Amino acid sequence: MVLFAVIDIVGNIPIIIDLRKKVGHIQSEKASIIAGVIMIIFLFLGKSLLSLIGIDVNSFAVAGAFILFFIALEMILGITLYKDTEDGGMTASVFPLAFPLIAGPGSLTTLLSLRAEFRIENIIVAVIINVILIYIVLKTSARIERFIGKNGINIIRKVFGVVLLAIAVKLFAANIKVLF
Repeated sequence: MVLFAVIDIVGNIPIIIDLRKKVGHIQSEKASIIAGVIMIIFLFLGKSLLSLIGIDVNSFAVAGAFILFFIALEMILGITLYKDTEDGGMTASVFPLAFPLIAGPGSLTTLLSLRAEFRIENIIVAVIINVILIYIVLKTSARIERFIGKNGINIIRKVFGVVLLAIAVKLFAANIKVLF
């Protein structure tokens, strides 16, 4: 449940819909699998990998807070900061969808903290369940958009933009204190 709350795939529906509009088709399977693989690899190698390149978990979280901050600004202000490349669908499935939106600094640092409290097997099961939920939401985002409607999406986009902005500020504040 902690991982589900941090990933917040339901809250990311407006971002997913925005991405789909910008780049066309999003490869749901690819984005879900890549996000799951990133999370599982990070579960085992995260702390070592960050230490190897001289980055502590808090610096990683602060960097992720900036990314979340800019995505939130896009949602709230209706501006475009993320520019897609030639290979739009492929790129959007990996960046910014699989990483950093789904398997981002929030979820990756959460995995590191969960590792201290729970058995690895339980965490892997939690990651797999979350990846399945992510896949379902990605696959049904067009239907969700039709059901909610254009005005509903705009309202949700603004509200969740503010929520995402608050998460970014919290992630930044909690980790910047530790750095200084």
